[in-house]
Amino acid sequence: MNMSADRSSSLPLAGRTALVTGVSRRRGIGLGVSRRLAELGASVFVQHYSPHDADQPWGADDIDSVRAAVRSALAPGADFGDWGLDLAESTAPRRLIDAAVDTFGRLDILICNHARSGGDGSIFDMTPESLDAHWSVNARSTLLLTRHFAEQFAPDSFGPIDESATGRVIWMTSGQHEGPMPGEVAYATSKAALAGITPTVASELLTRGILLNTVNPGPVNTGYLDDEPTDRSAEVKKGALRSMPFGRFGLPSDPARLIAWLVSDEGRWMVGQVLTSDGGFSLS
Repeated sequence: MNMSADRSSSLPLAGRTALVTGVSRRRGIGLGVSRRLAELGASVFVQHYSPHDADQPWGADDIDSVRAAVRSALAPGADFGDWGLDLAESTAPRRLIDAAVDTFGRLDILICNHARSGGDGSIFDMTPESLDAHWSVNARSTLLLTRHFAEQFAPDSFGPIDESATGRVIWMTSGQHEGPMPGEVAYATSKAALAGITPTVASELLTRGILLNTVNPGPVNTGYLDDEPTDRSAEVKKGALRSMPFGRFGLPSDPARLIAWLVSDEGRWMVGQVLTSDGGFSLS
């Protein structure tokens, strides 16, 4: 797949196609990433699953407004598609990849931004059901999405990788390696699995000319760090804010800039890394 022909410095992702998962809220990282890729010229297909958001303290958004926000960012000639799908279903990853490929003809970029949160607890609260629920969405579906995405690309056995024609995959983790996450054992376990397996999967994807990196976006206020509603105490949030060197929590646009760079030609020398984009939070 040589995607370099239609790109320019102003639209570095022109001609490329991207699938972004977990795009269901106007304040979410998924929407921030989708809009950034669209602004840079990519055609964007998004996955959303509003029932998960409806169970959270901040509630679900109107999906039509989310669709409109992505469409409004598209560059001329770029396309859009979307599908509401529960990635806990075992066959959902393959069906989602197939739907995006059917829409665009191919996929060049996969951003696994989706996550299950809530219904968690300490090690003393863990049950097989809570562990499996987080694992199936956060880790299993990400691995299967990556597999089915990679199956589009033929194994390259004829010499060095063409760096101008690489596919890109981005996984999302949550900084478990930076410190403890008490009360979120099931979530942290499933996300830590992705960070831990990144080098192994990245090495295997290279045989098909695909570059995988994993991003820890740090504390990004997607609603859960507001005063109300919340699933964290005011004291916890104030303490976290005091640890932010720039005096603010992250915005969805902060990790979106890094991710857009990683999937552009400028990021083609980065592979197999777990990158933290937290405004210095982990240094405080």
